[in-house]
Amino acid sequence: MTSEPDISRSLVIKDLSVEIDGREILKGFNLTVPKGEVHAIMGPNGTGKSTLAKVLAGHEDYTVTGGQVLMDGIDLLAMSVDERSRAGMFLAFQYPNEIPGVSNANFIRAARQARLPDGEEIDAVAFYKEMYAKMAELEMDKSFTGRSVNEGFSGGEKKRNEILQMMMLDPKYAVLDETDSGLDIDALKVVAQGVNSLRSKDRGFLVITHYQRLLSYIVPDIVHVMWDGRIVRSGGKDLALELEEKGYEWVKEELAA
Repeated sequence: MTSEPDISRSLVIKDLSVEIDGREILKGFNLTVPKGEVHAIMGPNGTGKSTLAKVLAGHEDYTVTGGQVLMDGIDLLAMSVDERSRAGMFLAFQYPNEIPGVSNANFIRAARQARLPDGEEIDAVAFYKEMYAKMAELEMDKSFTGRSVNEGFSGGEKKRNEILQMMMLDPKYAVLDETDSGLDIDALKVVAQGVNSLRSKDRGFLVITHYQRLLSYIVPDIVHVMWDGRIVRSGGKDLALELEEKGYEWVKEELAA
C-alpha cells in the first residue's frame, strides 16, 4: 500500500484550471511531486504541458480559474514571480531568453544575493570557485561568465546555461520544460548529467518532454501522460518506452472507448 505524500515536502497541484484569451487549457489538472522524486510528463503538442510550466513560474498571460498549487504546504499562486523563485521554484525554459548587457556571472550572483538574509553578502571567491566547478561539469568554457545571458549562444549552450543557473540556485523544485528540444546527443548527455547531479531527497523534479530519449538519461520515478489539459495515465519508466513505440494515438483510443 502506497503511503500518502507529505504535503509539507511536496509540490501539490489540485484541480488546476487555467485559460488564456478565454480558451481553457488546463482542465482540473492534478499532480503531486514529492521531494526526492523525478516525475516526467509526456504528451503531444497542444495538451497543456508548457502552459503548466509557465503557470507554476507565474507567467502573467495565463489566468487561473480554479484549483490550487501548494509548495511545501504554502500557496504558490499567491506569490509573485520573484517570491516563487526565492521560495525554491525553478523553471528551465524551452526557449531561454537573451538578456543583452547582463553577464552570466552578474545575473547568477544577483539571483543568489536575493536569496540571502538582509545584510549578508556573497563571498566572491567562493562564488566563482563554485560556479567554475559547475561549469566544468557542464563542459562550459569559463569565458561564458563574462558573456551576456544567452546572447549569441547556440541552442545547446542556452540549455546548458539553464542547467548552470539551476545548479547555482539550488531550488527545492525544478521544472524542465522540454529542455531536450534542439539538443544533439552529446549535449543531451551533459545536460542530463547536470540534472542527475542535483537529484536528492530534498529536491523534486518535473520533467516535461515529447520524447523518451531524455528519460534514458534522466530516469524518472513516475511517468504521466497528459491529454487535453489533464493527466490521463501514470506509470513507471516503461510507460515512456511504450509511448515511444506506439505514439499517442492508443491513448486517445483508450479514452474514447
